[in-house]
Amino acid sequence: QVQLVESGGGLVQAGGSLRLSCAASGRTLSSYGVGWFRQAPGKEREFVASITWSGVSTGYATSVKGRFTISRDNAKNTVYLQMNSLKPEDTAVYYCAARERTATIYLYWGQGTQVTVSS
Repeated sequence: QVQLVESGGGLVQAGGSLRLSCAASGRTLSSYGVGWFRQAPGKEREFVASITWSGVSTGYATSVKGRFTISRDNAKNTVYLQMNSLKPEDTAVYYCAARERTATIYLYWGQGTQVTVSS
């Protein structure tokens, strides 16, 4: 079983940038595909970005495409989410999650990190 811990959240002005990290322990993250999700107050959790275990393929929600970049460093057992041109509507708790290589369901979740974008 893999444990995930997010970090890098904080308060930033609109137009600014943040880089979130998702660090894994327990098992090597290279065995897992990883996704980032977010949940704003009063809203359902939504998909943000994903990356396959190999890092070859990535996917993004339409709302963040061109502004956010997901990447991974398997040597550091960490996945990143670089967020640029942040908007107030990006304010949410951001979670990373992991799924087995061939699975479609994310079984392992971190505790989340708060991102607040002020206007």
